[in-house]
Amino acid sequence: MNRRIQRRGWIAATLLAVVLSACSSGMGHGPGLGGGSSTGTAQKIIIDSDHNTMSDDGQLGVMAAQLQAEGKVQVMGISVVSGNQWLKQGVADALMSVERLGAGHRIGVYAGANYALHHDRATIQAEAKAGAGGDGYLGAWRKPEPKTDADLKPSPDGFATHTAVQPKGAVDFIVDTVKANPGQITILAIGPLTNIALAVQRNPEIVPLIQKIIYMGGAVDVAGNTTQAAEFNWWFDPEAAQFVVRLPIPQVVVPLDVTNTVFLTKPVYDRVAHPATPTAVTEVFRKLNGYGFSGKNGFENNPSYTQHIWDTLTLAYLIDPSYATETVERYVDVVAKPGAADNGRSIGYAAQPAGPTLQKMTVVKKFDNARFFELYVDLLTRPVPIALR
Repeated sequence: MNRRIQRRGWIAATLLAVVLSACSSGMGHGPGLGGGSSTGTAQKIIIDSDHNTMSDDGQLGVMAAQLQAEGKVQVMGISVVSGNQWLKQGVADALMSVERLGAGHRIGVYAGANYALHHDRATIQAEAKAGAGGDGYLGAWRKPEPKTDADLKPSPDGFATHTAVQPKGAVDFIVDTVKANPGQITILAIGPLTNIALAVQRNPEIVPLIQKIIYMGGAVDVAGNTTQAAEFNWWFDPEAAQFVVRLPIPQVVVPLDVTNTVFLTKPVYDRVAHPATPTAVTEVFRKLNGYGFSGKNGFENNPSYTQHIWDTLTLAYLIDPSYATETVERYVDVVAKPGAADNGRSIGYAAQPAGPTLQKMTVVKKFDNARFFELYVDLLTRPVPIALR
């Protein structure tokens, strides 16, 4: 795709018109989207994810499905974007994830953007030469892009056999779902923001209809991870990240500032990986997390091993913001300077700076870790409920 968003001028003119007219003209009709039990209190969510089988994105999917069966959320669908891995692999993993839960007929999977708007291999190489530093995690760019199904890697329990990707693309799914549910959709943005940026670029009238965006992204008052300056999700597509965080939408950021303080430890891992009654989810969790990202050093052979917790914090915050024990209000922006060492860096200003109009948003700094892990273990170890079968 590699399309660059034209964002100055256009934002000011188009979004002003949108805000003034959306109530009368922006509530277009759409099909019944997503699925699952709906109650008066269920929060309608779109999970926009660079999906993986059972790391942070996959874990969030399991937890959200269990909360849907409980009537706390309604997962309208999972829109997949390249990030941790290329789109085709992410879609395959997402399909198996919902099939594993018996929820393939209730939670649709939608394929989105395969490439960032502009952040390509040449730009990444230029940033490396500029001394970007960090841990060097490049996500999808670590491996060749899969071109056919033969290039895909199966989950430990195989590929989905009776769950297919939805014919509608992720961008159209986001647009149609928001229009059909004005003021009711919260987007859990737990991957690069390319899908959301493209949805707004093509249909800016949806901006005032989105209830909220909750991100796992950014590094506000701490160093980045992929580079010294930038957190991975927002680094993967800095232009999309900059564009989306500047939109006049209520937003919450769950950045590295808090995820750096929430660790999965062996005692918690053991409660999920070795429960009294194993499930398909706990077995896959054990197989994919037991020996760490390297496959050689992890919870099963190193009692001191830990992993950061990332995306699942957004879901806990969604259902109960009091999981966050410390938050600050900041005007958040993202640096988009292709090839520069600080490309993708996030900034949280205490006061509105001169220049582009930024949005004041909640930035989570600390979490109630003990309480969160009770929720985490509970949702990951529950049997598949009848409501999802």
